[in-house]
Order: sequence, then C-alpha cells, then structure tokens
Amino acid sequence: MTAPWLWKVLERLLAGGSVREAFEALGPPFALETLYHLLHRFRQHLTTVRSTLYREQEPPASLQTAPLLQTVEHLRSLFPMGPCPLADFQLRFQRPLLK
Repeated sequence: MTAPWLWKVLERLLAGGSVREAFEALGPPFALETLYHLLHRFRQHLTTVRSTLYREQEPPASLQTAPLLQTVEHLRSLFPMGPCPLADFQLRFQRPLLK
C-alpha cells in the first residue's frame, strides 16, 4: 500500500463516498478488509498526526464531523501543492503515519 493510493481513498471519503465505493473504484490487489484495517490503524494515530499538524498550522474551518475527514482537510491545507499530502507529511516531519 502506498501513501498516494491511501490519499486517493481519503479524498473519495472526503467527497462523500464510502470505503467500499473507494475500494471498488481504485481496484487494489488486496481484500476490502485490508483497507478497513488500514483506516482503523490510521484513526488510532490521529491524535499524533493532528498534534503534529497543529504545531505547523491551525486546522481550517470544517463542516466535517469525523476526525479522520477533518485531518484530511488539515493535511490538504498544509500541503496544497503536492500530489500526496500523506507523503509530504512523512517527508516533512520524518515520521510514519502508521507507526
């Protein structure tokens, strides 16, 4: 699993799609349960990710209620120029998202 692929999933979730829809649209070579497990692990690390992001920039105003989607918006606002804010996060802060 690559950061750019996961970012595509997160963008689809932010646009209102479901995990299953994102999975089917992107057609990965692994089971849907793998994606659910990965998203669960990411959610477990949101506190660390969000704290790191907040030290750089306050989060943007959001209509999202899910912390995961608020984090996606924050990543997008902090790294607007790159094709993959997840990879940009890891490069800038030298820390994995899913430790």
